[in-house]
Amino acid sequence: MTDHTLPNASVLAGWRKSSYSGPESGSCVEVLDNYPSGIPVRDSKNPHGPAAVFSAACWSSFTAAVKAGDIPA
Repeated sequence: MTDHTLPNASVLAGWRKSSYSGPESGSCVEVLDNYPSGIPVRDSKNPHGPAAVFSAACWSSFTAAVKAGDIPA
């Protein structure tokens, strides 16, 4: 699968905030589960903006690296 973007992420329903985004922080990442072409990721401050869509393998590698402390949360 080739990673791509969705120009208007608001056309999709069911976004959830990343558990690594703090409740008081303005910098929040939202992800969408069960999207057939990969894992869409967007900036919660810009819900009508674009979302990047990553392959499941790329997203899994990224989240594993964050959990392991290789990438600061």
